[in-house]
Amino acid sequence: MGLTQLGVIGGGGWLGKALLLPALADGAVAGEALTVSSRSAPVAGFEPWAVRQTKDNAALAADADIVMLSVRPQDLDAIRLDLTGKLVISVMAMVPLAELAARFKARRVIRAMPNAAAEKRLSFTPWLASPETTVADCAFAERFFRASGMAQRVETEADLDYFTALTGSGPAFLAAFADAMISDAVTKGIERDIAERAVRQLFLGGSALMADSGQTPAEIMQTYLAYAGTTAAGLEAMAAADIRTPIARGLTAAAARAAAGTNSR
Repeated sequence: MGLTQLGVIGGGGWLGKALLLPALADGAVAGEALTVSSRSAPVAGFEPWAVRQTKDNAALAADADIVMLSVRPQDLDAIRLDLTGKLVISVMAMVPLAELAARFKARRVIRAMPNAAAEKRLSFTPWLASPETTVADCAFAERFFRASGMAQRVETEADLDYFTALTGSGPAFLAAFADAMISDAVTKGIERDIAERAVRQLFLGGSALMADSGQTPAEIMQTYLAYAGTTAAGLEAMAAADIRTPIARGLTAAAARAAAGTNSR
């Protein structure tokens, strides 16, 4: 029995490469069983593996057992393929399982929502499978997405829409918080480049500490509040300003946009 053939439409783009390079390095995908398509093919980065590259999506699909869609939702209308009998995996936001199944005549469909940290192998990737997917299909998805971070199966389209906001958009939300801190430092007379380096290191170190801590984020905050020092003063001022409400509003707005796109397509 030959290797399962994977074809990735848009695999030469930043997200496709961010997912594929770790999967290739970990052996979740064999180079000789992978074909990527890109409008600018060939693209650099796949040289260590015998990866085929093409601009022809139809040829890619004809040879594939699994077809992954790694394109922008607005580019989907240009992809007209009959993928009957194949597993279809989508990493696009706002395109539901039912639409993917109808467009491509596929019954086995998986949707996933990686984030930009995939290129650092630090994505949290929720994924959702149609009822017709097999145990082997789901095992492939779990193994593939674990190569670029953490993977978590979810049960409903609503869950995936929310995670599109929480973790799919999350890196940008952290950047917004970091930018606010940098801007405040600048108003206090700190040079911008120094403030930026300081905040980047803060987020790197703070994230590592939180990831490795046995405490929940709430418990970590409570520990600092108990010290009643400078950190507690800052946390109490943020709480008094109701910092949770704008964060919740941002998540709600992003999730609503994901759901609106899903429901209007």
